[in-house]
Amino acid sequence: MHEWVKHIDLYLRYLITLEGRGKSPSSICLRCTAGNAAEFRCLCCDNTGMMCGACMVAAHHFLPLHRIQKWNGHFFAKVSLKSLGLRIQLGHTLGETCPRPETAWGDDFVILDMDGVHTLGVDYCGCGGSSLTQVEQLLERRLYPATTINPKSAATFRLLELFEILQYESKVSPYELFNTISRLTDNTGLGSVKDRYPSFLRMVHEWRHLKLLKRNQRGHDPIRGAAETEEGECAVLCPPCSHPGINMPDGWEDEPEETRHSYTRYIHALNLALDACFRLKRKDVSSEAADPGLSRGFSYFVKQGKFSEFLKKHEDEVEPKSTCSRHDAVNLADVTPGQGYAASGVATVECARHNMKRPSAVCDLQKGERYCNMDYILHWGIVVLALGILRTFFISYDIACQWSKHLIERIRKIDSKSPLLGAEAKTRFLVPKFHLPAHIAPCQTKFAFMLTPGAGLGDGEAPERGWGEANPLAPSTREMGPGTRRDTLDYNFGDYNWRKVVDLGSSLKKKMDTAVSRVAEHAIAHQELEATLDPVKVKEWTEKMVAWEKDPVNNANPFEMSVVTPTQVAVRKALADEEAAELAAGKDVSLTPDISPSVLISRGIDLESDQRALKADMKKIWTHSRDRELTRIQLRSNTLIRRVDAWYQSLQLYIPSTLLLRGKATGTKTIPPYDLPLWLPSQIGKQAPVERRLTEIEFQLRAAQAQEALTTLRRGLQRRITVHDLKKRWLRGQGPNTKALNLLATIETQIAVARDEYRQARVALLSLGKMLSKSGLESFYLPLEDGDIRAMVRPELDEPEGHQDPNDRTGATRRVSSWIWRHASAAEDNHTQYEAEAIKVEWAKSRARACRYQEEIRIVREEMNRTIRFFKWKENWWYQRAGARQAMEEVPADYDEGLRAYATRQGSLCLSLRKRFEHAWQGVDKQIAAAYAEIQDPNLFYEKRRILEVQEKERRLDEVSTSSDVEMASV
Repeated sequence: MHEWVKHIDLYLRYLITLEGRGKSPSSICLRCTAGNAAEFRCLCCDNTGMMCGACMVAAHHFLPLHRIQKWNGHFFAKVSLKSLGLRIQLGHTLGETCPRPETAWGDDFVILDMDGVHTLGVDYCGCGGSSLTQVEQLLERRLYPATTINPKSAATFRLLELFEILQYESKVSPYELFNTISRLTDNTGLGSVKDRYPSFLRMVHEWRHLKLLKRNQRGHDPIRGAAETEEGECAVLCPPCSHPGINMPDGWEDEPEETRHSYTRYIHALNLALDACFRLKRKDVSSEAADPGLSRGFSYFVKQGKFSEFLKKHEDEVEPKSTCSRHDAVNLADVTPGQGYAASGVATVECARHNMKRPSAVCDLQKGERYCNMDYILHWGIVVLALGILRTFFISYDIACQWSKHLIERIRKIDSKSPLLGAEAKTRFLVPKFHLPAHIAPCQTKFAFMLTPGAGLGDGEAPERGWGEANPLAPSTREMGPGTRRDTLDYNFGDYNWRKVVDLGSSLKKKMDTAVSRVAEHAIAHQELEATLDPVKVKEWTEKMVAWEKDPVNNANPFEMSVVTPTQVAVRKALADEEAAELAAGKDVSLTPDISPSVLISRGIDLESDQRALKADMKKIWTHSRDRELTRIQLRSNTLIRRVDAWYQSLQLYIPSTLLLRGKATGTKTIPPYDLPLWLPSQIGKQAPVERRLTEIEFQLRAAQAQEALTTLRRGLQRRITVHDLKKRWLRGQGPNTKALNLLATIETQIAVARDEYRQARVALLSLGKMLSKSGLESFYLPLEDGDIRAMVRPELDEPEGHQDPNDRTGATRRVSSWIWRHASAAEDNHTQYEAEAIKVEWAKSRARACRYQEEIRIVREEMNRTIRFFKWKENWWYQRAGARQAMEEVPADYDEGLRAYATRQGSLCLSLRKRFEHAWQGVDKQIAAAYAEIQDPNLFYEKRRILEVQEKERRLDEVSTSSDVEMASV
C-alpha cells in the first residue's frame, strides 16, 4: 500500500480521462462504411471503441443487457439499447427474425441482471414456428419470468445464481440486492428505475426451490413428481456419518454378542447434538394458510402439519424446573417470546462430529426450549433416514442431565417403534464441553465427553457453530411469513451442509492430525503414571473401570470422589473434637485456658489471609487517593498490628524460641504489617525446636487450605468463562456491559486471592513435610505458575491477545489441560485418604484421555472410509438415474439429453470429490503406524519432541533475526 500511494495521481488521471472519449477520438464510426458519427460506447465490452448507433445494435444483438453511453458533445449520458432499436426475439434460434412477432406486454419488458434493471423490447414468436408458451420462450433464453401468465418482467439466471451464493456467503437479503442493481442502473436519484422488488422476491424464492429439487434428483424420478417428495429427501447428507445400506462396511451388523451391548462399540455409533437459537425469531405476520411455503418438510424443517398436531397434544404441559444449575433452557421453557412474535426461535439436531444439519430435524419454538419440541426433532432426525438398525447413539444437549431423565417414556408416546427403543439400542447422553462447567459436580463426570467411552475427541458444540452462520439471517427472516422463512432457512442450511461436505478432505485430516500428534503423549503419560502405582490397585481399578464402561447405571462412577474434599472448617472441627476428647480423658495439653494448640495455628493462618488482603488493597492506593481511602487502609493496618502483637504473646508460650527469632529477623527495621513474619512451624523449619503436635496440626490445616484454594480457583475460572460468554453473546448496551465488567473484575480478584493462598500453603506444606519426614509432596502439591491458571475449556480467554493457538479450537482435548484440573500425583506414600482417592480419580482420567485419543484415531479413520464409500454410492446413484426417466416414459430428445448431462456431471463431481479426498488422506495409515510405534517405544516420542523443540527454537531465532533486518532496512 505504501508503494501504491506513490502512484495515486497516475491512477486518478486515468479514471478521469476515461470520462471522456480518450486519446485521438475518431468522429466517424470505423466499423461501417456509411460514415455515421461515432457517438456510442459500451461499458461492458472490451476495447470496442466508439461506434455509431447501427453498429452498436449489430454488435449487441447477442448481448442485449450491456450498458451503453452516448457522447452528447460534452459528456457521456446513459442510453438504452432499446432506444437504439434493439429488440429481443424469443422462440427462434439466435439471429433469426420472426415474421409475425408478438410484442411483450406494453413493449416495456423489464429484465433484472447483474448490471442493473433493463427496460427492453421483447418479441414473442407469433408465426407458429414455436409451440412454446411465453414462459417457455423466456426460460429457453435463460430468463426467469416473474409470473406464469403474461409475464411483464424476468431475471437472468446469472443474477439469480449470484443472489443464491451471495446470500449463503454474506446473508444479503433480496431487498438489498435489488437496491444494489437499482443503484447500478441509476445512482443519481434523478432517473426512474422500474420497481420490481416484489417480483424479484418471488423469483428468488422459486429459483432456490427449483435448484433444491434439481440437485436431489426430483426431476430424474420417473414415478414421483415434485409434490410427492418425501420428508427430508432433499437434505444434504453427511457422508462420514453412519448410513446403513449406503456407506457401512459389509457385515457391520454381525458384530459379536459380547461387544454388541457395550458402549465401547462406538465406531458405527450415531453422534447427535441438540440445541436452540433464540435469535432466529419470527414476528406474528401472515399465516400458514397464506404462506405455507414450497419446501414442506422436504429438507431440514419438520413437516409443519404433523408438527402442529403434535404440539396441540402438549399445549398444557409444564416443564420441570432444573435440579442441576440454573439453566435458562429449563427454567425459561414456558416463557412466551413476547408480544408480536409467533416463534421464539429455532431448534435443531445436528451431526455432532461433522457439524451438519440432520434431515427433518429442525423446528420452530413457540415458547422457550420445551422438551416436546426437542423430543420431536430428535425422533424424526433419526427415523427419516431409516436408521432403525443402528444400535449405539451418543446424544449431546446443554441440559442432557435434566432432559434425558424420562426421554424414553416420552419417545415411546411419539412412536413405539423408534430406533431409540430397540432391544439392542444403547444411548449415552452428554453435555457439550463448553456448557459442562456450568453444571454441578456430579454432572461434570457423568456427562463429560472426555470421560465417556466411545466419544473420542468430540465436543458436542456443533449447533453453536451452525448458529454463528445462521444468526445474520435473523433481521430479514423475522419479517417473513412462516413458509417463506422456513424455506429460506432450509436453503441456507443446505448450503451450510454442502460447504462442510466440500471441506471434508481438510476437516477430517485435521482431526486425524490432532489425534495422531497427541495420542503418544497421553498414552505415555498414562503409562508413566501407572508405573509409579501399586500394580494390584491398578488391576483392581481397571476391572471397576471396565465394568462401569459396560454398565454405567449399575456400577460406581470411577471419576467421582467417594471421599469428601477436606476443608479448613472440617479440619478445625475435627481438631476441636480431639481436644474435647483429651479434656474428657484428663489430658489437657493447652498452655493457656484461652488458646489451645489448634486455635493457635488456626489464628496464625487467618492472620496470613488478612495480611494478603491488606497487601492487595495497599497496591490500589496511589499518590492522589482520597483521604477516606487512606484512612480506611491505615485503620486496617493499625488493627492488624495489634492482632499480630497479641498473636506473638500467645505464640511464645508454645514456642519460646520465637522471641529470639523475631529479634534476629526484624532488628531495628520497620516492617509493614502485611510483611511481618508470623513464625508458624512451617516458617521456623529447623531454625528452632517445635513441638511435633503443632507441626501436625498446621500440616492438616495447610492441606485443607491448599485444596480449598484449588477448588475456589477452578470455580472462579468456570465463572469467568460463563460471564465472558454471556457478555459476548447476549449483553448489549452500556449498563449491562458495565455490570458484567464489574462482575469479571470481582471474579479476577477471587482468582488472584486463591492463587496466592495456594502458593503460600504449598510452601508451608513442603516445609512441614520435611519436618514430618513425609515424601512425595512435591509431586502432589505442584507449583502453580501463571500459565497453569487457565480454564478447562475455551483457553483463548485465558491467554493474552495475539497469543492464542489457531489450531486449538475445542478446548481440553486439543491440548494437555492444566494440572489444576487433573491434580496428579506420582506416589502414594504418606498420603491422606483424600489424596489416595484423588490419585485413583486422576488415574481414571489419565486412562480416559489416553483412550479417547486412540478412539478418535479409529473413529476418524472409519469416517474417512465411510466418506469414500458414500461418494462411490452417490456416483453410481447419479449414473443409474441418467436414463431412468426415458426408460419409463417417452420424453423429448432435448429433455433426455439434459437429464443425462446433469446426472453425468453430478456423478463426475462425486468421482472428483472422492479422488480429491483419497489423495488428501493417502498418508494417514503411515501417520497412525508411526504414532503407535511411539507408544510402544517412548524413546521415539521423546527424541521426536526434542527435535521439534530444537526446530521451534531455531524458527524463533530466525524470526527475531528477520525482524531486526527489517528494522535496520527501514532505518
